[in-house]
Amino acid sequence: MCICIHCQYVDRCTTYHAVETQHQQAHLTESPTFEAIEPTINVNIRNQGEMIEMEWDVVGCLSFKEEKNKWARLRPDELVPT
Repeated sequence: MCICIHCQYVDRCTTYHAVETQHQQAHLTESPTFEAIEPTINVNIRNQGEMIEMEWDVVGCLSFKEEKNKWARLRPDELVPT
């Protein structure tokens, strides 16, 4: 699971913006202004028949500041990404 959903910077972070792009998800912001320091991203690659699926998860970041459920508060009517 991406730690970004519990980070106070999720709605303005360039790293999370890139993850949203990879997942073809709507962006929390179109113009992120925060540069994360040393984010660590796991990329899981799965074959789905003839398709290759990639899942990106930020699993570490020196900039991480916990704000539980920040993403869910920004998008209250949507399922939290897992």
